[in-house]
Amino acid sequence: MRIESPALFSKFPVLFSPAMSRLTVSLLLGSLCSACGGSSGASGTAPDSSKPGNSSTLCSVTQLETEMNNQLTQISTDTDFSFAVEREDGRRYSYQRGSSRMQTLYESASTSKLVSAVIILRLVEQGYLKLEDRPQERISNWPIASNSPLAAMNLANLLSFTSGLTDEPLCINAGFMNFESCVNTIASTNSNNQIVPGTEFYYASTHLQVAGLMAIKARGVASWQEIFSEFKQQTGLFKNASYDLPSLNNPRLAGGMHWSGEEYLDFLSALKKGRLLNAASMTQLLTDRTANAKLVYSPAAALGEVWHYGFGSWHECQSSSFNCAPATRISSPGAYGAYPYWDRNKSYVGILARQGDLGTFTKGVAVERAIRPKVEAWLACLG
Repeated sequence: MRIESPALFSKFPVLFSPAMSRLTVSLLLGSLCSACGGSSGASGTAPDSSKPGNSSTLCSVTQLETEMNNQLTQISTDTDFSFAVEREDGRRYSYQRGSSRMQTLYESASTSKLVSAVIILRLVEQGYLKLEDRPQERISNWPIASNSPLAAMNLANLLSFTSGLTDEPLCINAGFMNFESCVNTIASTNSNNQIVPGTEFYYASTHLQVAGLMAIKARGVASWQEIFSEFKQQTGLFKNASYDLPSLNNPRLAGGMHWSGEEYLDFLSALKKGRLLNAASMTQLLTDRTANAKLVYSPAAALGEVWHYGFGSWHECQSSSFNCAPATRISSPGAYGAYPYWDRNKSYVGILARQGDLGTFTKGVAVERAIRPKVEAWLACLG
């Protein structure tokens, strides 16, 4: 079942609901010009200060950072936030507003989708799973009949949200539930669904729960917490983060983390530098998985835009039709307005870390888009 009640949304966060009013980007961006109070701070660090400046470009990177500070201080916002970017040479710029810090732990909402997908892809890379694996091959008592169209779903369908599991049972958001029992409830709830896997994209929490249980079974461990702990040990990332929503026993892989902006930026940086996935796995991650699928439900519609989807991440396109090159800019924004992204065209990563009200996804995107021209000037400036 879909959760449509506003009261329920306050308890059970997803990225965005079809029942919510759609905000227009033009209204949001227009509001960014008004000033508001709040404290701020920023820093820029260059690990290699010996690199020569670009003599053909008259610019000052420190001046641009000051200008970014000023603009972010003046932006109208519904909640405090931190913002940070890292460019190709390793230099980082960060800004912190009000009580928000890059070390503040925030609820992830859907920003956890990319993290979960990368963790599972690493298990594929390590030989524990295959993208062609089907749930019934890993999960005992899988309740979907062999003659159902859904019997054809595989791990790739689950990671790309094209599995056909469109109805979310309440157990996904119930901390007292058992993770494995809830996954079987997901299957039972959708068992009469006649969708052919791979043909329809539907943004929901169901897909990653099933993929996560497949990973648990393939790895031979008792819980997702053990898989996440192993990932932390292997990579040194997310040391203070946790999958604890709605509970440690029943974590929501599509939106149940706590993380800090600093930790997430480190994750994006490691992903960009090829430290988390090999070339073949990265190709799988970045492939457009919805080019030939019907986009049945996409939160990007709230922006008036059509985005495509890969494994756990969006392929952004600022257009009412998808006329962009796939994987040019990938992201995993959340319902509270947090916005992590990797701009592969300009070779940098960034995050807007915040926790506004549920359904403020577009407000976080609007803040990043307002500062983006200054960020892109900063990227090009070596002076």
